[in-house]
Amino acid sequence: MSEEPMQPTLVINSQYIKDLSFEMPHAPEIFAKMQTQPKINVDVRVSNNKFAEDSYTVDLNLVLNGDIENEKLFVLELTYSAAVVIKAEPEQIEPILHIEVSRMIFPFARNIITQVMMEGGLPPLMLTPIDFAAVYEAHKKRESEEN
Repeated sequence: MSEEPMQPTLVINSQYIKDLSFEMPHAPEIFAKMQTQPKINVDVRVSNNKFAEDSYTVDLNLVLNGDIENEKLFVLELTYSAAVVIKAEPEQIEPILHIEVSRMIFPFARNIITQVMMEGGLPPLMLTPIDFAAVYEAHKKRESEEN
């Protein structure tokens, strides 16, 4: 009789802001240039760390840079994290951490970014959904190039 593969389970125990920074180096003068649409660059990275048996942290790192007419409008850096418990086959754990957990916590990080932008005097920025499978593939490619 063959053994059935383990059905993965995932429990998010907590979510939290690990690090948050927002800068508007040219305020208030930059507000005069707000008639033009800013150029916004978004960098996304996901990392994880095992801290106990079946327990991990996942860090969703988002860095947003906004420029207007080649002048820095804002820099926003957010590390939004989750503490999770995963029971799965060893080869399933890393994709679950990088893709599924990130997908689940992203809406909360997006809300924080929207709120910070508005509190900073800027129009709300609603980030479009992120393809975390593609982010994971890029991470794996970077890892293999470094080794």
